[in-house]
Amino acid sequence: MSAIIERNILINGTSKLITSSTIAQLVAEFQLAADSLVIEHNHTIVRQENWQETPLSEGDTVEMLHFVGGG
Repeated sequence: MSAIIERNILINGTSKLITSSTIAQLVAEFQLAADSLVIEHNHTIVRQENWQETPLSEGDTVEMLHFVGGG
């Protein structure tokens, strides 16, 4: 049995305790729609195809932005 590791990271300027170990898991943990989401990890935009392999570590900074359509 593996232990759940919690990490304290900064998400959109707010400190959050998470159990996700990758960006893809973080998106799932927060139940976000990935199709309109842009993620910046430690000041670098991460392409959606790289979310699964991008690890999250204690103290990381993540900015999540949703695009909203309209006229």
